Amino acid sequence: MKKLIAVLGILILSVTACLAVFAGKAITIKGSDTMVILGQRWAEIYMNQNPGAVIQVTGGGSGVGIAALINGSTDICEASRPIKPSEVDKLKERFNTTGVEIPVARDGLAVYLNEENKITELTLDQLKGIYTGKITNWKELGGEDAKIVLYGRENSSGTYVYFKDNVLKGADFAPQTQTLPGTAAIVNAMAKDKYGIGYGGAAYAKGVKYCKVKKDVQTPGYEPTLENIKNGKYPISRYLYWYLRNKPTGEIKKLVDFVLSEQGQQIISKVGYFPVK
Repeated sequence: MKKLIAVLGILILSVTACLAVFAGKAITIKGSDTMVILGQRWAEIYMNQNPGAVIQVTGGGSGVGIAALINGSTDICEASRPIKPSEVDKLKERFNTTGVEIPVARDGLAVYLNEENKITELTLDQLKGIYTGKITNWKELGGEDAKIVLYGRENSSGTYVYFKDNVLKGADFAPQTQTLPGTAAIVNAMAKDKYGIGYGGAAYAKGVKYCKVKKDVQTPGYEPTLENIKNGKYPISRYLYWYLRNKPTGEIKKLVDFVLSEQGQQIISKVGYFPVK
């Protein structure tokens, strides 16, 4: 028994030592909730192929990730929107660098409807009317006589910022918009709400349907598929980014090279987003 306890003690010390070594080498990735599943999948495969590498991926929103990059608490920020000039200024003030922007994937910002909703397509102007509160009933759009229930992201989200800038054209969201922490939460809520509408990353559409989006009343509607995004037909597509404080070196450069490699870009398609190349 004493020998067994001694052996267990050695094992515990060995594991603790290994964890301490790994903790010193860990690469931290933080930011976009839209990208967190993709980031975790990249990390999982990279670590399987590179024994000894440790990568920690967490969400919180693009704004949270950029703030972490600025305060030095993350190595890589995942962002579903471009960094703002004011954020670059803060980065420069603290680290004397404007940072490094790396587009790592593309995404069609999907508009979701409940599968029982009779509506199949909406124009950008109609989406703006819905989310600013000017259009409040589905019958105004040719649907049932029922109040439109709005779901959206919290204001720290890059998806929120992108939707506000590119669909609402800077206008404020209607106060009745229910903000939820992550696209998965929006999809889960909408799957149970026949009269809901939501938006988020294209990879999350489970139990809901895509709403086709039209640039205007004269043009056809398109879903956020790879082909429609590549040829520019889907009107609300975007790049997804990694931000670093400095040009990548060492293990971080190896990780970036992996993400941009053919294998790394294939992982994007499997998760449900679209390759940057």
